Formats: sequence, C-alpha cells, structure tokens
Amino acid sequence: MIESWVINDDSPVPVSSAGVVEALRSRVDSGQLETWLTSSAGRLLAFVTNAERAMVVPLKGEGGPGEHAVDPGTAGSSDGFVLSNGQGDEYPDEDTVPIREAFRLVEHIVGMGSWPADTPWVADR
Repeated sequence: MIESWVINDDSPVPVSSAGVVEALRSRVDSGQLETWLTSSAGRLLAFVTNAERAMVVPLKGEGGPGEHAVDPGTAGSSDGFVLSNGQGDEYPDEDTVPIREAFRLVEHIVGMGSWPADTPWVADR
C-alpha cells in the first residue's frame, strides 16, 4: 500500500501527487516558504524554498534520520529560505535544487514513496 500524505497546516484531506505541486506553488506565492507533509506511515517531508531553489528533506519520523536532495558541483550559496518561525536561512547551492526539480521530487515522493531513481541525495546522519 502506498502511503497518503497531508500538508501539516492545511486540510487533513490527503494531497495527491497530481495536486501537491499546485499546493506548494500556491503556498510559495502567498509567502509560505516552508511546508511540512506527513505520511500515513508517520514519515515527514520538508520543503523549504527561497522561490528559486529548494531543500527537499524526507525524514523517517519526527527527530529521525533524514536525507536531502543535492545538486552536485553547484557553486555558491543562496539565502532567503524563510522558515515558519521567521528565521531566514542560507544554504550552499549544492545542498538545494532548482525549484522546478524540487516540485518534481516532491510529486514523486508523494506518489511513489521514494526518490526518483535519477536523484542525487545525501544522508543527514
């Protein structure tokens, strides 16, 4: 059984893989740059963006080990990643991906439960 996912501070109705990108775009357009999703299996998925690049972080559970998508060989860093508590973060560009790629990754994780096979990622342990 593929797990279902909900956006934590939106409706308790599960979001589909087809609808998750639209939901994320809407949130970004309204200034909500941090989004957390929770799966029916207890996994979490963090999406934090500055509207150009995003960090995508699936976690096995609250406080559990995670991993994040990377963009190997990309130089520089980007700021403007504003968390829901108002904190602004800056990340190396190698630890984030372009926002279009981030949308694709989240859509795949919500639909299939795992990274797409072509996604470079690193474990955060």
